[in-house]
Formats: sequence, structure tokens, C-alpha cells
Amino acid sequence: MTQGVVILGATGSIGASTLDVIERHPQRFHVEAVTAQTSVEALLDICARHRPKLAVIGDEGLAIALREGLRASGLPTEAAAGAAALAHAATLPGAPIVVAAIVGAAGLVPTLAAARAGKRLLLANKEAVVCAGALLTDAVRAGGATLLPVDSEHNAIHQCLAGARQLERDVRRLILTASGGPFRQQLDLSAVTPEQACAHPNWVMGRKISVDSATLMNKGLEVIEASRLFGFDAERIAVVVHPQSVIHSMVEFGDGSVVAQLGTPDMRTPIAYALGWPDRIESGSATLDFTQLGALSFEAPDLTRFPCLALAYRALQAGPAACIVLNAANEIAVEAFLERRLPFVAIAAVIEETLGRLAPAAPQSVDEVLAIDGAARRAAAQAAATLGIR
Repeated sequence: MTQGVVILGATGSIGASTLDVIERHPQRFHVEAVTAQTSVEALLDICARHRPKLAVIGDEGLAIALREGLRASGLPTEAAAGAAALAHAATLPGAPIVVAAIVGAAGLVPTLAAARAGKRLLLANKEAVVCAGALLTDAVRAGGATLLPVDSEHNAIHQCLAGARQLERDVRRLILTASGGPFRQQLDLSAVTPEQACAHPNWVMGRKISVDSATLMNKGLEVIEASRLFGFDAERIAVVVHPQSVIHSMVEFGDGSVVAQLGTPDMRTPIAYALGWPDRIESGSATLDFTQLGALSFEAPDLTRFPCLALAYRALQAGPAACIVLNAANEIAVEAFLERRLPFVAIAAVIEETLGRLAPAAPQSVDEVLAIDGAARRAAAQAAATLGIR
């Protein structure tokens, strides 16, 4: 019998890679449900190929389009829409595996629902950990879920820690690698365009995460995520720029040994690891040819040109509420940049100003998380309007 998989955010890059891995293992997995926020046509294409039992569109205004598209294609897939339907999809009894790949805070509620339902949760949604790390770990514990990170860096750390018996005793620090993005060697960032920021040298990703990689905020969010997932404070999590993206992260142990996970820059590798765990299954990614690698280089991140990473460390040290503010302000600032309303170099300024305006208490519920998120978005929108292009 095959295992059912729910893919929250099936039309994005993580969703596409997950579907590719599933297609390679029809004897092990089938697609039980898929979701998207607005991409009806892409969702219909997935349904035609995989015939899931349920398809959910997050935007309720597109429910009719999804339903009619399924009917016109003669597909038996049930259609649903809205936030409640997303959470329902995450708890389907026929799917023990849930891939949480919805970008942004919208993925928080369905991710928590999957954890409470005791799923094997393949986590690609940074915001669920950044904004609600304690709530997520509590939900995982209460539901008896298994949490496996899909981000290449955290997946690499998970692999490196597999043989560590006592994390606190054995491990000296976690070392996250960063590609440095498209502007690693570019000194003048004043005229950067969205197209340039989205042209990542190594990875094929969505527009928002591509901009985060260009500002190094993606790595900052990963520092917060690593702290929440593995229980290490900021002082024991380092970032090193590694342009070749071959080493995905490292763990330094107390005896001075460093264990690294290497592979080609292909998200199918960590997805296959998480889908098959504790087994190893074929991912479709290319073999790493050491004879063709050449040199592997490393350098310290430039926090002057890329202040977003420093802001993330600052938020982590300030506490959970500051991490919510950081994430929300970043989403607003990146959206403004992609819409050409804000210069690239002002993204960090919007985030810093928003962090300075708000100092909420640590949230104790999802509602409080969303309230802080909303307040931060409003403050960031004001800052973006002030600092924006006129």
C-alpha cells in the first residue's frame, strides 16, 4: 500500500520538486491532496496528472473556477477553498505525510493543524518556525508528529546530527552555508532591479525567496529556524558564505570534528531524504562529481552591504515577538520592492524601522501571533511608503 501525501503549496518550486520525487516512487507514495493560493490552472494540471482526492484553492474567490475546471476535465477530485479548507487538507486521514510549502504566514495554521494531527511533517515553510516556533514544537509533541526540515540547510544539519547521541554535550556549533546570492561581489546595490534580484546563481526558487537570498534575509530566517528546530542559541549558530552551494551546512562537534552534508544544489535531495526517512530513496538529482568541482571557497558574510542578516540575529536575541515583526516587515518590504515601489537597499531599512516601532510581548496563541503579524505589516507598510520610490 502506498503512503498518501498532502502538498500544501503544490504549485511552487518545493511542490514541483516534491511531485517529481513522488513520480519516481509510485510504489511508495501517492498524492492525496494539493493546495495553491491563486494558481488555478497550475493546480488543475497537477490534478490531471496525479488525480488527488482533494484540491484546495486558498483564495475563496477562485473556488468556482477550480470546481468548474475539475468538472470540465472530468476529474473526480473534490474542490474546496479558503483557510479552513487548507487546514482540513493538512489533517486528511488518508495521508500520513504533509509537505508544508506554503510561502509566508498563510502557511502557519495548516502547518500547526498537520502537527496536531500527528503527521510526518515535511517543513519548508520558514514562517511556521520563525513566527510560532514554540507553538509548533508544542503541537508536534502533543500530536506525536514527526518534524523533518526540507530547507536544504536544516535538512543537512538533521543529517549531520543523525549520529549525535547528546546534542547539547556533543555539539559546539551549527554552521549554515549561504551562497551569497547574485550580489555577493557587487558593491553598488542602489540600482538593483527585481529581475536581477531573482536571478539566483545556483538555485531555482520563487520570487520572494529569491529576493530574500539576495538580501541574506533568507539566511537570517534560517538562523532563527535552526535555533527553534535544534535548540541552540544565536551564539552557537554561524553563517559562512560558500558560493558553490555544494556544502549545504555543517555541524562542529566538541572534539573539533566538523561533519558536512554535500550535494548538488537540487531541492529534490532534501525532499527525498524527508519523504523516505529513515530510508534513503532516489531523488533524481545529479551525482556529485568531485573531479569537476574545483575549489570550494568560504568567506564571512558582509553585514554592511547585507544588514538583513544582522537584523535577524538581533530579532532572535530579542525574543519570539521580534521574530514575528522581522518576518512580517520583510514580507511587506520585499513585496514593495518586487512591485518597484521600494529600492532594494531600503528593504533592510523598512525592517529596522518596524523593529524599532514595535515591542510586543511573546505570543501565547495563534491569534496573538497573527495579531503581532498584522500590526507589523501595517507598520512596515507605513515605513515602505515613507522610504519608497516617488
